[in-house]
Amino acid sequence: MAKTFEPMLVEEAREHLRGVVNETPLQFHAGLSQHFSAKIYLKREDLQVVRSYKLRGAYNRMRVLSSAEKKRGVVCASAGNHAQGVAFSCKALKTHGIIFMPRNTPRQKIDRVRSLGGPYVTIELYGDTFDEAFAEAKSVAQKKKRVFVHPFNDPLVIAGQGTVGAEILEQLSTKSGEKIDYVVVPIGGGGLCSGLGSYFKWKSPSTKIIGVEPAGAPAMDQALKAGKVVTLEKLDTFVDGAAVRTVGDLTFKLCKKVLDKLILVPEGKVCETMISLYQRDGIVAEPAGALSIAALDQIGPELKGKTVVCIVSGGNNDISRYPEVIERSLVYQGLKHYFMVNFSQRPGALKRYLNEALGPTDDITLFEYTKKNNRENGPALIGIELARREDFKPLLKRMDKIGMSYEVIEKDSPIFSFLI
Repeated sequence: MAKTFEPMLVEEAREHLRGVVNETPLQFHAGLSQHFSAKIYLKREDLQVVRSYKLRGAYNRMRVLSSAEKKRGVVCASAGNHAQGVAFSCKALKTHGIIFMPRNTPRQKIDRVRSLGGPYVTIELYGDTFDEAFAEAKSVAQKKKRVFVHPFNDPLVIAGQGTVGAEILEQLSTKSGEKIDYVVVPIGGGGLCSGLGSYFKWKSPSTKIIGVEPAGAPAMDQALKAGKVVTLEKLDTFVDGAAVRTVGDLTFKLCKKVLDKLILVPEGKVCETMISLYQRDGIVAEPAGALSIAALDQIGPELKGKTVVCIVSGGNNDISRYPEVIERSLVYQGLKHYFMVNFSQRPGALKRYLNEALGPTDDITLFEYTKKNNRENGPALIGIELARREDFKPLLKRMDKIGMSYEVIEKDSPIFSFLI
């Protein structure tokens, strides 16, 4: 087994993965191209066998298991996509896998892993976070002498993920001779960026590699700034496919070499992009899958006249999450606001608020109020959706004018976290 990573391992992986993974489409996106005055292509890894690129790395690592290792089996930890890649590979290679997932993993993902692996996988729900499940998985692998299939910090896993880059070059540069100026790639642990980026720097050194992380999970960004691998104290797990506290030492070194720029994207912008992709193109992207497209606005002026490839890394999205996606999108766009309003407990107070404070297109989406006996005032929790973000300041002015006592619930408030 390879101890270190070299770009040529990607070509070796490419041959071994033929017939196992789909060669996913590289689709020209007319709308984005027109908007940015560029040629924008989407690499649709959401159409992969397990609806994400993770199968590539998992299978490429597991295909080199010895007979003895196959007999003992493998262990992995994952909250979703890596688990599905390992489960598929276990069934294909006829080896048993123990897959550790956090207890709060959505049922849809657990069922999907079980469906892909069948009798070849055992799912263990452990801990409340990925880190707890990961630590237990490593411990069990050591005790049972099973191979631990790392989700990103492994040369063969990196090489497998790098085949996404090899396909892109075959599909665009080799066939049409078109020069690729930018590849925009999501970063979680860094396996995809390491493999794809290294391959491009070998085969197409003029191509710029732009990495993208969620603003609430900037593990690679913080590592690059510190000059070493660091562990995040706070982590927003909404973009679950890219929410990692600690990147790998190997992926850190490789990303440091290949990245031309690293962009942080707010989770709300990711949600806005997910909704746009679904409504405009019928693409069901998971949060991490929308990261690369969500980052384009931040480099828009650089893209004019250029050829750009965005990696849509996955489409394993639980439909029950869409209400939260919509809510986060509206808040990010400045169209949704929450208030704690202290109403006078007299007849007509609410009517005055409705008639004199709300604008003609302002809509109440949440109203919770309980009348308090023996009190002059009572608090109400109110959610307002606006037609335009510019309507917010006029709303506040009207509330001030009629003497309303209120507090805008900010994003760092515990109440806001309860609502979203």
